[in-house]
Amino acid sequence: DSRRAAEPFPMPRRSGNDKSTSESLFCLRGAEGLPEGPEGLSCAPMDTTSARPILAKTWDDSIIPSLVEYIRIPNQSPHFDPDWEANGHMQRAMTLISDWCRDHMPEDASLEVLQLPGRTPLMLIDVPAQGGSEGTLLLYGHMDKQPAMTGWEAGLGPWTPVIRDGRLYGRGGADDGYAAFASVTALNELRRQGLPHARAVILIEGCEESGSEDLPAYLELLGDRLGEPDLVICLDSGCANYDQLWCTTSLRGLLVGTLRVDVLREGVHSGDAGGIVPETFGVLRRLLARLEDDATGVVTLDELQVEIPAARRAQAATAVEALSGRVSTKYPFLEGVRAFGEDPVEQVLARTWRAAVAVTGAEGLPPLANAGNVLRPGTAVKLSIRLPPTCDPARAAAAVRRTLTRDPPQGARVSFDGEGCRGWNAPALAPWLEAALEEASQAWFGRPACSMGEGGTIPFMAMLGERFPAAQFMITGLLGPGSNAHGPNEFLHIEAGKRLTGCVAQVIARHGRGVS
Repeated sequence: DSRRAAEPFPMPRRSGNDKSTSESLFCLRGAEGLPEGPEGLSCAPMDTTSARPILAKTWDDSIIPSLVEYIRIPNQSPHFDPDWEANGHMQRAMTLISDWCRDHMPEDASLEVLQLPGRTPLMLIDVPAQGGSEGTLLLYGHMDKQPAMTGWEAGLGPWTPVIRDGRLYGRGGADDGYAAFASVTALNELRRQGLPHARAVILIEGCEESGSEDLPAYLELLGDRLGEPDLVICLDSGCANYDQLWCTTSLRGLLVGTLRVDVLREGVHSGDAGGIVPETFGVLRRLLARLEDDATGVVTLDELQVEIPAARRAQAATAVEALSGRVSTKYPFLEGVRAFGEDPVEQVLARTWRAAVAVTGAEGLPPLANAGNVLRPGTAVKLSIRLPPTCDPARAAAAVRRTLTRDPPQGARVSFDGEGCRGWNAPALAPWLEAALEEASQAWFGRPACSMGEGGTIPFMAMLGERFPAAQFMITGLLGPGSNAHGPNEFLHIEAGKRLTGCVAQVIARHGRGVS
């Protein structure tokens, strides 16, 4: 695709008494009395004072209006909209994002929208290095969405963007439509300040919410074009509050499948057959009890257990301290409902390093208004089983299938068609990256950086971890308290988005100095 002309980004002017800058790199060509960087660039701290209003203005004047239009588009992932290609919503969303990126990306960058037959589109932006910096950055996000879900507050809706109290409500803004805009904006700020940065590749896919099923084909198509990234920045994760930079150290895997129980060729009168014919929902309950303890919800299947690394336990304790012990309070419990467990550290580990089973949908159950006195012939439920980060998904799927289908109660016909994707456990942070994350959080949030595992799944991270084992990872995002990804009243915290963009720019600037 041809790129439209990019807007110029003038070099900033700094007063001699400006001392409010952060600790990362700021470079001016030809400055006197400063150490030289690559290709004669001189190095000084990044000017966060000038960057802050510029990033805020870009968000307010350009990113937010674009996200408003993006939220209006019901571009559901293929698992939820089998007719996505004919409906055209995915193409509309990709066109909106790619047009904005062409208008705003650095003038020497290139952009392509790739689409293999029958697969969702993928956008690839390649931004050449500046200042002779070596290495390759990979910035990742996605633009497909989860379904609408019920329960939205009055005046809100999945495809109805509303800005209220500094939050942009609607499906997909924080998960993760903002990623392309924030990535380009962060790189633009480095160009504006003349900071060296490595070659940057921005990759935005359209199938993440369906397990990134299309992504391997694109990675094969791209071949060596991605290079060998030594830093991966992913903007599709969460944060435990909106007050500091949060980085994700692990992600759970996911096993999704349909458990089906059938006992009759047709429904029969419950008064005539009750007590003789097995009731299919009851059979489902007994089968699910093979996976988890009914009283505690703890998953008991051996193949779904892993040893939790000591470092991750320590990070969980540090995160709990940063949150003042408030872990389960972010969930919208009804009055009187209690969370599992009382130890907040164990609660963090339960949502990040232990398996969990959820029923997310059902078939064979009529609406209450149509529920007659009939024993139904069959019931099917969709199971979403979160797997520990280091759990083998193929082994887990085989074990779950075997456990659910062996010796079915009363000989009921039982099937399970689950398929799993791998979780991810980050490599240890290199000293330079650990320092860069801390500096960025202090500069943009005024608080220390914090790390924690996340309970969700980003299949691309596992793919990249296997393909580029030497890479470092900055996995972060805006899915914080109340943002309710995939549920009703999902929102993007606008101020946190601005600050996170600054953090990304600052980490890229530090990477541009070299990682030794």
